[in-house]
Amino acid sequence: MSERVAVVLAAGEGTRMRSDLPKVLHELHGKPLIGWVIAAIEAAGYDRTVVIVGHKGDLVMSALEEHDVEFAWQRKQLGTGHAVLQARAALRGSRGQVTVLSGDVPLVRPETLTELVRVHNGANAAATVMTADFEDPTGYGRIVRGEDGMVERIVEQKDASAAEKKIREINSGTYTFEIEPLFEILPALGNTNASGEYYLTDVVSKLRERGEAVVPFVVKDVWEIFGINTPEHLALASAHIEEQ
Repeated sequence: MSERVAVVLAAGEGTRMRSDLPKVLHELHGKPLIGWVIAAIEAAGYDRTVVIVGHKGDLVMSALEEHDVEFAWQRKQLGTGHAVLQARAALRGSRGQVTVLSGDVPLVRPETLTELVRVHNGANAAATVMTADFEDPTGYGRIVRGEDGMVERIVEQKDASAAEKKIREINSGTYTFEIEPLFEILPALGNTNASGEYYLTDVVSKLRERGEAVVPFVVKDVWEIFGINTPEHLALASAHIEEQ
């Protein structure tokens, strides 16, 4: 039976928040950041949700005890690819799609998640990457497209060439993957990059090497992919909500 599963990355420490509290538990209008993400997932009707916890994970688990979610631990923070790999045991035997989201990107809408999966299925894709066009893409991973318009690879800022840094289409950090090829590729990822981490983004190029379709899904409202990394970011998101 095909399932729609959400995996939420919530293991990071978030040192730039200048707080001992796990980043995803900082509150935005009275609700923790990850609470906004879980609410969107629930409204979009996913069958299961697995939250990857790490830094002070017990606090994150306690904050979500009223939600029907499962947990997997990332004991060492070795990158996003390594984080998603921790969900493998929970998803063993599952078929269908897994949407990977970040617990510190609170303003994604359930309608957008539904459309992401619809586009993914309509393209018969192995992966679909949520992207956006930024006037100033500094700091974000860049989307490198092939001549056919598909996503060939995602290059992190630290690893990008001068030409790649000029690309304005950026990676949001939200994706939908087919479960089986994702967990075939994840254990074989390398970490020969500027951060020494196992990047989830490297799955894209591996899928393309196998001849699989990886399609972009461009969101117009950049607030939906706005990540909270600092108290200043939190204030900006709060002000945006108040303007709506």
